[in-house]
Amino acid sequence: MGVQQTFAANLRRHRKELGVSQEELGDLADLHRTEISLLERAERDPRLTTIVKLARVLGITPSELIRDIT
Repeated sequence: MGVQQTFAANLRRHRKELGVSQEELGDLADLHRTEISLLERAERDPRLTTIVKLARVLGITPSELIRDIT
């Protein structure tokens, strides 16, 4: 699995563990819902600032979003 796919899977998993929708996560991270959707489908490369924002909202470290846990 590539880095983009790993990030997408980790983002989706952590969002669901937090129990929020894509729209709610977007609101919390100051991102549009479509941005979250594109990231979760590995259709957009995340910027470093986006990774940091999402990690902060999810209560994890940025490395947890890009680490391959398989």
